[in-house]
Amino acid sequence: MHDPNCIFCKIAKGDIPSHKIYEDEDVFAFLDIEPVNIGHALIIPKKHYVSMEETPDELLSKVFIVSKNLRPKIKQALDANVVALTVIGLHVPHFHVQLIPRFKDDGLGGFWPTKKYKDSTEAETTANKIRSAISS
Repeated sequence: MHDPNCIFCKIAKGDIPSHKIYEDEDVFAFLDIEPVNIGHALIIPKKHYVSMEETPDELLSKVFIVSKNLRPKIKQALDANVVALTVIGLHVPHFHVQLIPRFKDDGLGGFWPTKKYKDSTEAETTANKIRSAISS
């Protein structure tokens, strides 16, 4: 199952060149062309799934196991302090995990601005909404 209009499907099929770092029958990993830091990699299922929720559990597990195995290799290869794992997927509607090498004083701080709850009541109300959704 491939989406002929999906750039990640085209990359996984080899129709668009990439800097591949890993591949097996189900998973493909390559360097992001607009990296947050040098070595920023994307790990994708070869089959097209828009979101993590759509991805079958077995394949989702495999993507995360590959990510787990690649993190220390990227850290070692680039002498990074840590390799952050994110699942954001805002730009390409194809489920993917991002591995981003982080270095002391790399200037990135957090990946996005943070906020604070107005007070503990707002935090508790938010937690209650989430708990309610989980139990329904």
